[in-house]
Amino acid sequence: MTSLADIQALEERAFNAWPSRRTVLADGWLHRLGDGYTNRANSVNACVPHPSFEGVLDMAETLYPACGLSSVFRLTPLAPPGADATLGAAGYAFVSPTLVLTMPLAGQATSEPPSACSVRVDAHPSDDWMEGFARLAGLCAASASAHSAIVHAIAMPAGFATVRLDGRAVGYGLAVAERGAVGLFDLVVSASERRRGLGRVLIAALLDWGRAHGARRAYLQVAVANDGALRLYDGLGFTEAYRYHYRVKPRSPGLAEGP
Repeated sequence: MTSLADIQALEERAFNAWPSRRTVLADGWLHRLGDGYTNRANSVNACVPHPSFEGVLDMAETLYPACGLSSVFRLTPLAPPGADATLGAAGYAFVSPTLVLTMPLAGQATSEPPSACSVRVDAHPSDDWMEGFARLAGLCAASASAHSAIVHAIAMPAGFATVRLDGRAVGYGLAVAERGAVGLFDLVVSASERRRGLGRVLIAALLDWGRAHGARRAYLQVAVANDGALRLYDGLGFTEAYRYHYRVKPRSPGLAEGP
């Protein structure tokens, strides 16, 4: 079982890897306030083990509407016992159960892409990377703008991967390195090119980049319902570290789906 200290360490890295435009830290709770793109960047999170929940709901229901957002809670094992039941009783819906998977990198072999396939990892997101990811992920203009703001706010070393097949860009991914760990985000492959091993090639390139930046283990988040991705990650050696889910106030403005 993953200790609360290890969970806190992973959560800190993930907060840094996926920054929000504004944050408010109060009594062990991190209120993340973005532009509505992804629940992860627009939610209340426990950032220490089992902080008091007293007054947190009232604060969220004042703060988030004032910023044009609906209050959303992301509940990891760091959240105190009883917080989930309190939110449920207040009418907050249970949504998006998600797994955090980890994998040690020691001893993992590097991977070469197959013939006609190439992968490039850049230190900064080009316009082509931003536009290509938005296209494959199906982002609307507002979500693409919010996604761009998140990506350009990353302070830690980051790698932006593009997979090309016969010269065509068919996949994108993002890796962020911090304190011996590399987090994988924004993994997407063109729907017409799936089941050809390109996702494995993409991840291998990002893990190689992570090793080169001192990472000894990798982590990522994946929705419990994403069977195809879970099979891929299991085959690569990722295992479950912990789970989280969201509690969302009913009739809230829709946030982009995603862990």
